[in-house]
Amino acid sequence: MQTGFIGLGNLGMAIAENLVEKHQPLFVYNRTAAKAKPLADKGAIVCTSVKELAEKCDVVFTIVSDDAALNDITTGTGGIAAHLRKGGIHVSLSTILPSTSTALHALHQQHGSHYLDCPVMARPEVARARKINFLISGDHASIQTVKPLLEQAGAAAIWEFGNEVGAANVAKLCSNYLIIAAVEAIAESINLAQRSNINTELWLRMITQTYLNAPAYINYSKLIFEEAFQPAAFSLRLGLKDMSLVLQQAQSVQAGMPVGQQVRDLLQRSMEAGLGEHDVVAVAQTIKDL
Repeated sequence: MQTGFIGLGNLGMAIAENLVEKHQPLFVYNRTAAKAKPLADKGAIVCTSVKELAEKCDVVFTIVSDDAALNDITTGTGGIAAHLRKGGIHVSLSTILPSTSTALHALHQQHGSHYLDCPVMARPEVARARKINFLISGDHASIQTVKPLLEQAGAAAIWEFGNEVGAANVAKLCSNYLIIAAVEAIAESINLAQRSNINTELWLRMITQTYLNAPAYINYSKLIFEEAFQPAAFSLRLGLKDMSLVLQQAQSVQAGMPVGQQVRDLLQRSMEAGLGEHDVVAVAQTIKDL
């Protein structure tokens, strides 16, 4: 089964490196070609266009920044849908709207191929440790086909959300909302503790070893307390994009999210302060300045 990978950002590179170590050959494409060199050094075959890669592959993984970028590489005369082998499978790992997945699924059907939404729960360091949670939905047979590849790509678990394309996208948006809201709450709590002159480090140890003993609270508390805002593993700009998608989806199903709107506004304020390419935890700096 010939496999391709498109999108070599921080997270995409970590996943592609896992895959190329376990699966050969791996065809790769990235708009900035130089980013593919580390994979080429490990045996990957670098393609010069989306069309070239799609024509060679039975399965294509993509992980790009947003809905527009995914549409750009999938639709049109040079896109994945038009050139993926008949019966092939496009696995989108991006955080996008479910409506985007629904439209791309229909397009792939027209071309005799399949589309799966398979967003990723992992930061780059988690991906490198092969502890990725993949959320997936779509055609059951196609999911079974790609499961071994997901395991090679670093899966700790593969969570199946049924046959309806877009369901896994909703699950991912709900998950990202909880994480980003937690980041803001952690930052506010640390700021309150520090301004109140208590032993903030001791308080963090207490709360993350008892009631909030979970990776999100443990890891993000450490980053915020140490002000480890750069380099960005997950940029504030992408956090704002995800929160905007959360609110778009909420509006489409008439789900009220008053706290979500406040979180998005704070991220927007942080962007305007020049923190867009810092890690999302840099929202803590904006909170300090309020």
